Amino acid sequence: MEKQKNKVFGLLGKDISYSFSRGYFADKFKKLGLSTYNYKNFDLQDIKELPAVIKNEEFVSGINVTIPYKEEVIKYLDKLDKTAEEIGAVNTIKFTKRGNLKGYNTDVVGFEKSIKPFLKKHHTKALILGTGGASKAIAYALKKNDIKFKFVSRNPSGKKEVSYSDLSEEIIKDFTVIINCTPLGTSPNTHLCPNIPYQYLTEKHLLFDLIYNPEISSFLAKGKEKGAAIKNGYEMLELQAEESWRIWNENK
Repeated sequence: MEKQKNKVFGLLGKDISYSFSRGYFADKFKKLGLSTYNYKNFDLQDIKELPAVIKNEEFVSGINVTIPYKEEVIKYLDKLDKTAEEIGAVNTIKFTKRGNLKGYNTDVVGFEKSIKPFLKKHHTKALILGTGGASKAIAYALKKNDIKFKFVSRNPSGKKEVSYSDLSEEIIKDFTVIINCTPLGTSPNTHLCPNIPYQYLTEKHLLFDLIYNPEISSFLAKGKEKGAAIKNGYEMLELQAEESWRIWNENK
C-alpha cells in the first residue's frame, strides 16, 4: 500500500478565527481517511507575510483566500485561471506540479449554484452591496446569467456604482435581487446590517447574504419580515470548498 503523503491546505485571511473552511476540511479529511492531511488558518495582519509563510510551511499544497486578500494576493501568484483573471479576484490557490502558484475563483460556482433555485422570471436586476473581491465574483455570475446589476458603495465611482443614500423606493422596487457582500452582521456583531431602505421590500424580492453566521442575519430577517425570499451563504461556501478540492486534486 502506498504511503500517504503529508499535505497542508489552509485559509489565508485576516482575523479569521471563525473560519468555516478549517472545520469543513478537517471533517472531510477524517471522512476520507486522509490522516496525513491538515488544514490551517494563515491569519495574516499583512499580505506581505505570505511569501515567508509559503516558504516555511513544508507541505503546503493549496490555499483558500478570504477577506481582505482576494485582490491583493494576485501579485504574489505566477498564473491566473481565465475566470479569476476576468474577475480580478482569487479565492483558491493551487500549487502546480511545476511549483507555480495558480489563482482560481470558486466563489462564482458556489454563488451561481446556490442562488439558481431561487431565481424567478422577474429577478432581472440586482443590487450588490459592497465592492470587495467577493462582490466581483458575484457580478461575474450575474452577468453570465443575464441579470443586470449595480454595486452599492459608501464611496461610489463610475456608472455601475450608486451610494446607499441613492437607494430610493423606485430603485428598490426595480432591483428585486439584493446581495450582501459586506461583512456587516457577522457574529458577534449580529445587530448590524447594511443601511438600505428595508421598508420598500416586498414578496417579489430575493435577499442573498454571503454571511452564514448567524444563520439568519439582520439583513435577511428584515427581508423575511416583508415576505422576501432569503438565502444565506452557507451552501455557497460548501460548493466553493468542493470546487477548491476538485482543483487541488486535478492532475495539472
